[in-house]
This record gives sequence, structure tokens and C-alpha cells, in this order.
Amino acid sequence: MTQANVLGHRYGIVVIDMLNDFIGEKAALRCPGGEEITPNLQKLFKWVRARNAEGKDDVQLIHIQEAHRKNDADFRVRPRHAEAGSWGSDFIKELYPEGEEYRIPKRRHSSFWHTDLDLYLREENIDTVVVTGVWTNVCVRSTAADALALAYRVITLTDGVHSATQEQHEHGLIDLNIFTKLCTIDEFTAALDAGQDPWLGAGDTANEAAKDFK
Repeated sequence: MTQANVLGHRYGIVVIDMLNDFIGEKAALRCPGGEEITPNLQKLFKWVRARNAEGKDDVQLIHIQEAHRKNDADFRVRPRHAEAGSWGSDFIKELYPEGEEYRIPKRRHSSFWHTDLDLYLREENIDTVVVTGVWTNVCVRSTAADALALAYRVITLTDGVHSATQEQHEHGLIDLNIFTKLCTIDEFTAALDAGQDPWLGAGDTANEAAKDFK
């Protein structure tokens, strides 16, 4: 039976495309920033798994795996990568799923588009989507936007996401700051360990971002 924490919320950490074709020198569509965040995500995984081992399932790891068909439409605009069943589509060894951690294949940028992510989250009574992985300005942003559209609360772990360049990463965070809660992995875990809701203060309710255009 699923259990909410004292806050009444359940958190799904969506780990997006930490795969061989995105991470490492042999990657077909290399995202150098993904290599920077790998140690941070390893620390996060360790924290979640220790929490789960204590019988707490209010925070879950959900592994998203880009898995394209041979003639996927994505290849019309991007290099061929992460074909289903290939080495490139598999998870990097440093962040490999364990046990019953859920895995979800996808063929588009958003982890929600024609996948069963929404169904899984609702079955598990998860109300807060925590986005991590690559790329901040593409798949992470698209997933976060769809999560909001489906009425989930959304958190972006700023040191758990990255892009091919720092500039792309920062542009992605600017957009994500409008409708998600930006926080670090340490801030997220510390809040939950203290019985606090890390999502509080999410978004831009005062429309501060609009001031940049005045």
C-alpha cells in the first residue's frame, strides 16, 4: 500500500534519459552536462533507496528511457540515437535502475507523450513530479510543462539537470522557474528529512519574470 508522508504528498523523481547515447565520450548525441550531474544523481539515488529500504515509499525513482524505432520522426531533425534495444538506449551503469524501480520508454521529448507515466503516477498517488536528467532546455522542460498541464506540482532539481552547454541549461532554468520550484538536491532532501514540503514557493506567482521585458 502506498503511503504519503506527514505532509500528505508523494514525490516521483523522474530521471530523464541518463543513457549511453547521451552520457560519455562514445555517446551519439552527447550531452556533456549530463556527465557533470551524474555524481549528484548518484547521491540522490542513494538517499531515495535508503529511504525506501526503511519502508518509506513516498519518494520514488522513475527511470525514463528514450527508445526510438528505426525510422522515428525524431531522426528527421536530430542525429540518429537511442534506438530501442541498442546499447545507446540503455541506462548508464552509474545510474542503473534497481529492483522494482519503474522504467518507462519514450519516443518524444516529453516523458508523458504517449507513455504510461501519468497512469503510473496516478496509480501510486504521486502528486509531485521532480524532474532530473537531460537536457534541461528540451526533454526536462517538455516533461515539466506536461506535468503542470496534467495538474501535478513540479520541482526542478537544478544540480540534477543539465544540457549540452551551460547557456542552454541556464535558458532552460529561466523557463522552468516560471512554473516549477527550483531547488538543489541537498535542499530537496533536507526539506523532506525535516518534514517540510520542498515544493513550497514554486513558480512565479508575482509575475517577476515579466519585469525583465519592461
